[in-house]
Amino acid sequence: MLETTLSELESRAVSLIDGADNAEALENARVEFLGRKGSLANIGKEMGKLAPAERAQIGKLLNAVKQNLESRYEVRKSGFERAELDARLAAEWVDLTLPAPGTRPGSLHPLTQIQRELEELFTSLGFAVVDGPEVETEWHNFDALNIPPTHPARDAQDTFWLTDGHLLRTHTSPVQVRAMEKFGAPLRIIAPGRVFRNEEVDASHEHTFYQLEGMMIDRDVSVAHMLYFMKSLLTAIFKKDVTVRLRPGFFPFVEPGFELDIQCLICGGSGCPVCKQSGWVELLPCGLVHPNVLRSGGIDPEEWNGFAFGLGLTRLVMMRYAIDDIRHLAAGDLRFLQQF
Repeated sequence: MLETTLSELESRAVSLIDGADNAEALENARVEFLGRKGSLANIGKEMGKLAPAERAQIGKLLNAVKQNLESRYEVRKSGFERAELDARLAAEWVDLTLPAPGTRPGSLHPLTQIQRELEELFTSLGFAVVDGPEVETEWHNFDALNIPPTHPARDAQDTFWLTDGHLLRTHTSPVQVRAMEKFGAPLRIIAPGRVFRNEEVDASHEHTFYQLEGMMIDRDVSVAHMLYFMKSLLTAIFKKDVTVRLRPGFFPFVEPGFELDIQCLICGGSGCPVCKQSGWVELLPCGLVHPNVLRSGGIDPEEWNGFAFGLGLTRLVMMRYAIDDIRHLAAGDLRFLQQF
């Protein structure tokens, strides 16, 4: 009985395997006859009901049928794989003797473009471009900038703390202190660079973004000097007059401190996700350098004073090019970058 069943099953399986016209049909035949729940497996389950002598005979026959079908399956499978590879090679073949298509022109990232414009502007005004480490000490990032130990910016919610007591700088302001320590007064510097905040990412916030710090130290520096340089900066970047507002602001490292806001250029002041529906974007926190910061940098505040500002370079780029989502700038999408 089982001999006849195996013979019929083998004949039907050979017909399906040898006659399969594609890999999918071949796989279906394999599952039907050789799969864990296939026909041969079901016959194997019946072996326990047979007498020992008959069981040995049917077992040999079952193994022979299985080996035959597996062999035929592997031959057909190899044939389909070889045909698929040949078709792919024919379609993807490249003539290496043909001349190259030429160099495709690239461009600078919009952040780099604006940074270089600002560097050119400020160097023309007598400022030096300086840099500092992105992994900072707590003293340079907080203490030397007159930021008290209880300030919320020191919390883990805002700062990426490292295991050795260092941190990823939360602003470019530590470069001010390092420049004062190195160069003394008088001093005119800008410090563009990458900073890090432990923030939720949305249309206007990123955990990694760019700032540009500026500082001028001399004798008899006033708020009027600061406003002149801020106005020169905005006119140079936006190539037109922009609506701004100056309001009091508290920052531990300046006294007095100000917030210079720009009317949102994305929505024209009507409100959008970038400006948090307020119509204004905080762009230039600024003020006169606090005496404690001058002392931390080794400069006598009785003899020297100055102003400092921290520019949100990433936000400035968004305003310049009407970019409505900060995440585009770090996405690496060539379709976005090719627009610049």
